[in-house]
This record gives sequence, structure tokens and C-alpha cells, in this order.
Amino acid sequence: MKNDSPENSKTMRLTDDQAQAIRQLALQLAGNQARVRVFGSRLDNAARGGDLDLMLELPEPVDNPALLAARFSAKVTRLMHGRKVDVLLAAPNLMRLPIHDIAFEEGQLL
Repeated sequence: MKNDSPENSKTMRLTDDQAQAIRQLALQLAGNQARVRVFGSRLDNAARGGDLDLMLELPEPVDNPALLAARFSAKVTRLMHGRKVDVLLAAPNLMRLPIHDIAFEEGQLL
């Protein structure tokens, strides 16, 4: 079930402050049209711990995707007190893989 409602951030094992800070980091690093989607184990309220899987969605082509993903991951990792953060990028000039389909289908926008 696809759920694009940002109001559901309380169901993804992130605080409202964490979700807001992650959104702000995305805007700072990737521009004002960037969107962030949480997917994976963080959507399971019964789970504990685990890494944070994020997809950074960009409407424009990305010049240096590896650098952008690494910077975003490092900043969110610091925000999350060392929690492992995996970042997936979705942009017009990047290959779309099956993991993107999962993130779009199951993920929730912050």
C-alpha cells in the first residue's frame, strides 16, 4: 500500500523532530524540491533498532550522485547519533533498480 502522507511520520519509529531535521538536511543538500522517503525496517513499529533506509527523490538530474548520497548519509548518521543510514537516490539521470520500486511502493514521505 502506497502512503504518501507526511502526517504518518509517527508510524516510522522516528520522532517528529528527527523527521523534520532529515527533511531540512535534504533541502539544504539537494535543493528545495527534494523529497525524502523512509522505507524498510523503520516502518515496522514492532521492530527494534535497525538502520535507517532513506530515498532522496530529486526532480532534476544529479551531477555527482555518490557525493550527494555520502554527504546526506553522513549528516543524517550524525543526527541519529551514529545509527547506520542507507541512502538511495532517485533522479531522472539515474538508473531505476528494483529497490527503487520497493521504496516508492512501501515508503512513506517525511
